[in-house]
Amino acid sequence: MSTRDFIEDSLYNPNYGYFSKHATIFNSSEPFDFSTIPSGHHFNRMVDERYVEFEDKLDKENRDDTRQLWHTPTELFRPYYSEAIARYLIAHYRLTLFPYYDLIIYEMGAGNGTLMMNVLDHIRDFDAEVYQRTKFRIVEISSPLADLQARNAAETGHSKHVEILRQSIFDWNTLINSPCFFLALEVIDNFAHDSIRYDPSSAVPLQGNVLIDKEGEFYEFYDRNIDPVAARYLDLRKTRTQAAYKKPLSSSKFLRQLRYSLPLAPNLSLPEYIPTRLMQFFEILHAYFPWHRLIVADFNYLPDAVPGINAPVVQTRYRRRNVQVSTPFVHQGYFDVFFPTNFALMEDVYKAITGKLTRLSTHRKFLERWAYVQDTVTRNGENPMLTWYENASVMTST
Repeated sequence: MSTRDFIEDSLYNPNYGYFSKHATIFNSSEPFDFSTIPSGHHFNRMVDERYVEFEDKLDKENRDDTRQLWHTPTELFRPYYSEAIARYLIAHYRLTLFPYYDLIIYEMGAGNGTLMMNVLDHIRDFDAEVYQRTKFRIVEISSPLADLQARNAAETGHSKHVEILRQSIFDWNTLINSPCFFLALEVIDNFAHDSIRYDPSSAVPLQGNVLIDKEGEFYEFYDRNIDPVAARYLDLRKTRTQAAYKKPLSSSKFLRQLRYSLPLAPNLSLPEYIPTRLMQFFEILHAYFPWHRLIVADFNYLPDAVPGINAPVVQTRYRRRNVQVSTPFVHQGYFDVFFPTNFALMEDVYKAITGKLTRLSTHRKFLERWAYVQDTVTRNGENPMLTWYENASVMTST
């Protein structure tokens, strides 16, 4: 199978996938009161302590040394982070769609449903007229998380405004011919990528594949026959984008030949991981959500990645400690595989597919525009909500 299919299977297989069976999202017992926290350092320590409390509670019910646990800004900074999203939605809905259309919101990969609850709470409390016309639809591939989202919607009194769509966005085949907002927050980093390496002499690309033998060992190999999905991305990037991106090979053939003629030089370039699944997501939005407005937020840089260009971080947790490895070809279901995003290049790809106008900003700038940032300031003036995700960006479309 291709590298793309292997990563997809590892993360989303309904029987053993990381997100389907093993992942747990941290949820603090109560929101942090930042006005009482002395500093950002003390906040970091409080997060660690609440992690321990959260996992101790889970272990009382079922001890699990391989529990996969992580956090999101939605959970750490609730409800303030979600309220920033809500203000953005209300402002743009009232400016361009109200009163002719309902406020329809789709969220992909909603986790515990915290963003959904906080957004609907804010709309209900601050704009009752819009709340009556709000429909929040979650597209969720994980059955346990879908059940949890439905329970949380009921417990917060939002059931009449919430619909849980239990499927993968990549299986979507229904035309939504109404204006809507589509949220993809901390989701696209887990979209599967293809691995491409290049012949140093000819610069011809080869596509990565994985062979699994009868003992369960993984063998990576590269093939000059590139499948249509990867070929489509490479062609689109070459012909319809302008953003800069790092390339595995030097543009000078002489320098390439010199470098790869040295003793012990590899016969192929370093792998380049290309976001083919992200391209397919944009194609689905264009085909089935023609009137959508996208809000996507994710990492633009990740430290400690495996070797390669645009390479992922691959890690698991064992006995409450993170363990990083140097390859994405690991036991399926127990390792998180997440990629950085070249937002400038992604913006070009999105515009080429959808034809929509876009805006890029840093995570910090987006929150300074839409959040009440004073709500997350510690006593010494630090603001963890602005500093924790300095390596993230936000793209919106109109």
